[in-house]
Amino acid sequence: MKKKPLILLGSGGHAKACIDIVESDSRFYIYGIIDNSKKSKLLGYPIIGRDKDLKKYFKKVKHLLIGVGQIRDNKIRPRLYKLGKSLGYKFPKIISKRSHISKHSEIQEGTIIFHDVVINSATKIGKNCIINNKCLIEHDASIGNHCHISTGAIVNGSSKIGDNSFVGSRALISNSKLLPSNSFVKIGYRCSEMLLVNDATTGLLLPITTTTGPRDLLS
Repeated sequence: MKKKPLILLGSGGHAKACIDIVESDSRFYIYGIIDNSKKSKLLGYPIIGRDKDLKKYFKKVKHLLIGVGQIRDNKIRPRLYKLGKSLGYKFPKIISKRSHISKHSEIQEGTIIFHDVVINSATKIGKNCIINNKCLIEHDASIGNHCHISTGAIVNGSSKIGDNSFVGSRALISNSKLLPSNSFVKIGYRCSEMLLVNDATTGLLLPITTTTGPRDLLS
């Protein structure tokens, strides 16, 4: 099967990790990178323009992948997704061959799944998500659009995570927990007995437990 060209958006650390996954995908090759920085190349791939140049490349390339990460700022990835869709681009699912994806799961467009991820039965993952290395997404869990589930995180059965949320590395979401949109779960946090409070600095929802106060979370 002939590979199709794909444009990668972004040239930071997350984009480098995305390149590794795309290179192992038999469907696509990286045509070039769009980024607003002053770099000329990333891992040997040319930076071919800025966001405003996407329109002119649509004649040659029909597929985009967002290579911008998401931790504190959860607005960039949705904005780029909306821009690409408005121009007619398609957002393929990119999945590492080293991951296990249940045939009974549902993964929507634009989502990238990294190495050694396990996604079990009846799981739903939304559009334009990052499911990072060594995550476990258990049965009947639901993850909204534009979410980042970071390295080694565990989302247990029947949990629901709202749009534009971030779950930090090695965090644990217990069974049947509900995280609203724009949630932010810190690295290593165990969301078993959890309340959510709005952080006045970032505007994001942050978790607190009965034993840990907000100062500990923000330090």
